Amino acid sequence: MADKPPAPVEGAAKDVLPIRQPKPAGNPVFRMMGMPNFRFKLPSRNWLIFLSITGSFTTAVLYDRYHKKRAQQRWCNLVSHIAHEPLPTRQMPRKITIFLSAPPGDSIRAVREHFHEYVKPVLAAAAMDWDVIEGRREGDVRAGLAEKIRKRRRKDGEKPVTSEETKPSEEEEDLVPEWRVTAGVKDWEGIQGDLVLGRHTWKEYVRGLHEGWLGPLDPPPDTSETSAAKHDAPPLPTEQLSAGDDESPTSDTLQTSDSSTATADSAKPPIEPAQAEAKKVEKPKTPVQTPPYISTSAYPSAPIAPTTPSVLAPTAILPLPHLLGFLNTPIRIYRFLNRRHLADETGREVAALVLASYVRPWDSKSEFMGSSPFPGHGNSTEEQRSNVPANHERWEPEGVLEGEERDWHKVAWKRYQGEPERVWRNSMVVEPRIVERMRRFDLTGAEEDLARKDEGKDPAAKGLWASVKETIGWEQDRAVRGWEHGSVGEESE
Repeated sequence: MADKPPAPVEGAAKDVLPIRQPKPAGNPVFRMMGMPNFRFKLPSRNWLIFLSITGSFTTAVLYDRYHKKRAQQRWCNLVSHIAHEPLPTRQMPRKITIFLSAPPGDSIRAVREHFHEYVKPVLAAAAMDWDVIEGRREGDVRAGLAEKIRKRRRKDGEKPVTSEETKPSEEEEDLVPEWRVTAGVKDWEGIQGDLVLGRHTWKEYVRGLHEGWLGPLDPPPDTSETSAAKHDAPPLPTEQLSAGDDESPTSDTLQTSDSSTATADSAKPPIEPAQAEAKKVEKPKTPVQTPPYISTSAYPSAPIAPTTPSVLAPTAILPLPHLLGFLNTPIRIYRFLNRRHLADETGREVAALVLASYVRPWDSKSEFMGSSPFPGHGNSTEEQRSNVPANHERWEPEGVLEGEERDWHKVAWKRYQGEPERVWRNSMVVEPRIVERMRRFDLTGAEEDLARKDEGKDPAAKGLWASVKETIGWEQDRAVRGWEHGSVGEESE
């Protein structure tokens, strides 16, 4: 017989407590969805440092970008009414001239990006038309502006001392105005205006303006093709010239060439003339830069052109902060986080040019500050005064954006052997007969107050709730009631 189980001991079940299942941790909803248990706690020390740094920098960038857009929109709203003004079909729109030049030590791409980011939005808001004169190297803007003024003087009736044949390019350019006159199209009769970006471009602009109106129509006698090519060729430093003389190959070295090279050349099959001509790919020649027709020291004795207008085209000078170098990274980061101030200042100057409601002459000062404010760049007091006549009266154009020269690359201050005139490194020299005719755009107090008052009020911008109602189609076809547009109704009759 099978053994019977032992009988339970009386009183043993009373001492044993029931086993309770552990309560599952976490949110039961997340547990049913199969999600892990999230425990909210502070991150570690390293994560706190990382998140604080990245979060602060991201916040600063977003804050600056938001206020930069608001500043640009403020000036765009101020000039946007010009785009809606009607224009006759037989009249050309207003066209301004923009002068761009590559900053020292960099390409022209940096200036183009600056123009598209800060200047073009305001011009596009007013539907302005413009013409650009670019300079890829030092002196291009000066040569382009001076040649443009000389063409205008020839068109107005001035004749050079030596008879010169008209170039084909000039004849083609003269055909377009003649066609417009034949078709009855009139030019803009109001103010046109010039826009200059950066201190280096401003110095070339002033130099070209003086050269065009004070210089002769005939080129100097020593400006032949060889001298122009020499002027256009990039000079070499003194150290490179001396090193190049030592490393230049001589005739003895060429005669004692390797015999194996000569044998390999003789073994090659002869190249037919047709193939040789096909291999010759003509590279586009770099345009030769026109040398100056007049020096700065000859300004006082040079006669002004008889066709010079009493008031020259007004100008608007825009800042162009451009700093290079790894050691300048903290300054560049600071400027990157404060681009809203640059957008506000640039938008104000461009709006003054577009409105053209107030044009003022340049001021003059009684004393000339010839000392160099930029030590360490090889721009000493003697060098500043080298091309400045004695008893020089300092004018306001000489000090415009003068602080930008501190940020220029050292290439702008380096000396070369046999170098031509350096417009960037030399101090600006002005002639009172020219400066008195120059003008500058500026905003009136009422226009600036109007722009500050309507800040951030974009007619095309909509709020979040208005965008939601437009998306769902709520009140889209609802008829406008009488009290919503101000009409009282038939009760007042």
